[in-house]
Amino acid sequence: MSLKNNYVAIMAGGIGSRFWPESRNDHPKQFLDILGTGKSLIQWTYERFKNICPNENIFIITNEAYIPTLKEQLPGLSDNNILSEPSRKNTAPCTVYITHKLKALNPNANIIMSPADHLIFDDRKFERDIIDSLDFVSKNKVLVTLGIKPTRPDTGYGYIQYDTNKSSERLYQVKTFTEKPSHELAETFIRSGDFLWNAGIFVWNVNTIIDEMQKYLPEMNELFANVKSYNTPDEKTDIEVVYPQCTNISIDYGIMEKSKNVWVIPSYFGWCDLGTWNSAYDNSQKDYLGNAVYGDNVMIIDASQCMVKAPENKLLVLQGLEGFIVIDTDDVLLICERNREQQIKDYVAEVRRNKGDRFL
Repeated sequence: MSLKNNYVAIMAGGIGSRFWPESRNDHPKQFLDILGTGKSLIQWTYERFKNICPNENIFIITNEAYIPTLKEQLPGLSDNNILSEPSRKNTAPCTVYITHKLKALNPNANIIMSPADHLIFDDRKFERDIIDSLDFVSKNKVLVTLGIKPTRPDTGYGYIQYDTNKSSERLYQVKTFTEKPSHELAETFIRSGDFLWNAGIFVWNVNTIIDEMQKYLPEMNELFANVKSYNTPDEKTDIEVVYPQCTNISIDYGIMEKSKNVWVIPSYFGWCDLGTWNSAYDNSQKDYLGNAVYGDNVMIIDASQCMVKAPENKLLVLQGLEGFIVIDTDDVLLICERNREQQIKDYVAEVRRNKGDRFL
């Protein structure tokens, strides 16, 4: 397997509304240093793949409005490696888009599709799983997804059931996908032992995924297959015509859950989909009362199990709360029970209805 045939497509067009009010429409979470590491999530993701394929083979798909921020944070990224989404249409259109672009560039391309906002704690194990997946898809007409051994019955993740009797080396054939089950069902999955969390990181050969697109997303596939200007100055204009015709659908629902040709590699590289304030809390250092605190001028008095973030120039005094999210920005203060964090998207919608987009 030649490294020059390996490509990465990083999806970085989301809004990250569950990280509101830190994440905003004009500066979403992938460009934020959520955990105070000194690097944004997109910077960590970009660096993670530099050891896996040539720098010129790393592409980032993002919204047109975010391109200046992306260039500022990744100055080494070529303009040719930035794909602009004219509108937000979920992950299927951007996946079909990058697939046909790379097919025109290299008909033997092996592609890694990765979100921009995941935490990976063991880069060496991650690289091994990705390289093994690339090798597998280069030799077999299959789609590969990375699965994470679940540590709790989390209802915020999708689950993958795999066939323990159908394996090849370290990979197993997938039996079913289940998207965000109930707590009771998630507990059943954990007990069964043959379920993994769906990490949303996919690996495939360009020709294999196009076959699946023709089968399960034929209209969308045809739209992008008919574009003749890939990797030319006219590409952007033609994509702006195609995108409004696409349905809003995820690649998980559009293809992965329907395909009979999916394999999974059980992975143990320390993974977190940093999608909510609770996930940030889980991955943060905490004081002796279990508070995760970001901000030099935060004072905790008789409070516990809280996720707290405040600007450096503001004094925040917190007393008497247990199990709360407290996020203070220049113009918004959010105080929310941690066990109700999944409703933050609803609060954002309510703010939009009552206050417009000013605070979003």
